[in-house]
Amino acid sequence: MDIPSILIQVFVILFAITIHEASHGWAAQKLGDPTAYAAGRVTLNPIAHIDLIGTIIIPLVLIFAHQPVFGWAKPVPVNPYNLRHPRRDHLWISFAGPIANLATAAVAAALFLLVKHWASGISNSSVLAKPTIGLAQILLAAFTINMVLAIFNLIPIPPLDGSGILSGLLSDSAAAKYDQIRPYGFILIIILAYTNVLNFIYWPILILRNYLIR
Repeated sequence: MDIPSILIQVFVILFAITIHEASHGWAAQKLGDPTAYAAGRVTLNPIAHIDLIGTIIIPLVLIFAHQPVFGWAKPVPVNPYNLRHPRRDHLWISFAGPIANLATAAVAAALFLLVKHWASGISNSSVLAKPTIGLAQILLAAFTINMVLAIFNLIPIPPLDGSGILSGLLSDSAAAKYDQIRPYGFILIIILAYTNVLNFIYWPILILRNYLIR
């Protein structure tokens, strides 16, 4: 993979994770908990959200391995005692990150199609050709990575957002039993990755990506 492509993916993954985490904090603030805002986490500054392993090392390893890129940032602090309806509100706080990524992916896809249509009328010798191709690559990467990040986080395994969403839908007793798998969450995610189960989750995204570029 060439250096410009790697830089594009690094830039996009940082942006996608920043949008994701800031949305968690924003939702918590709107629902009555200012903890994330007070900690400086309701911001589009990626430095506030960076986790060495989840934001840098894992994405870079996946990029060089030519695998779907995902990652995570430092968890957004939430104090459930500040929430009006803790279990219901935590559901929406968990959902806010994937929703933000899906919305970003939709905007990126729409802009990519516009750029693609505009580029069809530009000569390859034009001074606009290379910048247009670069913009198209950024938008396509933004679509793909935001979609992967959203779908990955919707998997109902702690500590992913899907677990917070599912827990909010369960009864109190069922949620308590479900939470017992939390200590084994990362092990379950690693098993899914090594058994290629995640590929079945990602292939619809790749189909959509191929549809956009054809």
